[in-house]
Amino acid sequence: MEKEPKKTRRPNGASTIYLGSDGKWHGRVTVGVKDDGSPDRRHVERKTEAQVIKAVRELEKQRDTGAVPKAGKPWTVKAWLTHWMENITAPPVIRESSYSAYHSAVYVHLIPGIGKHRLDKLEPEHLERLYAKMQRAGSKPATAHQAHRTIRVALNEAMRRGHVVRNVATLAKPPRITEEEVDPYSVKEVQRLLEEAAKSRNSTRWAIALALGLRQGECLGMRWRDVDFDAGAIRVRRNRLRPKYKHGCQKPCGRKHAGYCPQRLRKNEDTAETKSRAGKRIIGLPDELADLLKLHRDAQGRERVAAGGDWTAGDWVFATETGEPLNPRSDYDEWKRLLTGAGVRDGRLHDARHTASTVLLILGVPERTVMSIMGWSSTAMAARYQHVTDSIRQDVAKRVGGLLWTRAAEGGGNVPQEPSGGPTSGK
Repeated sequence: MEKEPKKTRRPNGASTIYLGSDGKWHGRVTVGVKDDGSPDRRHVERKTEAQVIKAVRELEKQRDTGAVPKAGKPWTVKAWLTHWMENITAPPVIRESSYSAYHSAVYVHLIPGIGKHRLDKLEPEHLERLYAKMQRAGSKPATAHQAHRTIRVALNEAMRRGHVVRNVATLAKPPRITEEEVDPYSVKEVQRLLEEAAKSRNSTRWAIALALGLRQGECLGMRWRDVDFDAGAIRVRRNRLRPKYKHGCQKPCGRKHAGYCPQRLRKNEDTAETKSRAGKRIIGLPDELADLLKLHRDAQGRERVAAGGDWTAGDWVFATETGEPLNPRSDYDEWKRLLTGAGVRDGRLHDARHTASTVLLILGVPERTVMSIMGWSSTAMAARYQHVTDSIRQDVAKRVGGLLWTRAAEGGGNVPQEPSGGPTSGK
């Protein structure tokens, strides 16, 4: 009598398909391990056996390619972005300035615009419609582009952790950014600005910005130990940060913004390292600026004596009457007052940096040297900041004219000049 073949036990974790008592076909597939260490076994059900076999095979394919979403309640865009901001990207993981840009994009635009979508159901079209809506509401393309960069970074992290199987932001078309042409200040305008600045405190701050092109944060973050008068150099290594506060009141003070809270508490540092390795640099200090800085140091010494016990010892080059670092917002307001007082057209504080780079171009300073002075990391930045203005074009035209034509000694006409050592007529 023949023996029946012995049934073999299916290996642990193998997929199973069976007809349930409810009349439906069911499939179970092990796709990994849960957070508690138990098998992550997913269930599918269909009306027919063929349908459930197809669903099981698809789930196995996702498992093998690492594309299975994690178990548990699915994330919404709002929940993920909030978690990403509060627990993944918060300083000191990233720079304070980067976090501020992310914060604005997330809480002002992304969460109000697409926050209710399930993270794994988000589509490129949702993002594109958001960008278009932002621009219709008055946002500049650069603002919509910042929102695009932010959601792209956040979704990259979600994909690495298995919460989504693709980053839809890489498929969405961001708005096109057209760089605005910047017209730097002329030499005469710079002279008027410096004359006006000389009437107020910290006038040397503007001389350094206009002559050396230091960023606002780099100027305000300078300490006296960064100035080497013997070597004639300034060391740039840190940026002044805009102060950020949190409420310190025990009972609600009723102020919406923490900066107006009577017991406000500072929640960030005074300075941070420069934005790039190229930003850390040593700049040669012209004698004229060195003399201005020495006069400024003497004036600050007199203020220190006058302040007495109220003086805050911070070694800041540019400080308040009591030695505290200057607030970037107050510094910006002073720049606007300076423009008005000098009768110079309105412009951004950052335009002073464009002016300095243009002056270096006029002087014929080599591009690599300009990059070192300005703290640029690529030649593309040089092309962006250096502007060939009308005054430069006129200067070039005069030089070309002086090279090719000279006034004849007699007759008063202009004749081409033969280069010295060249052939002469008749030979």
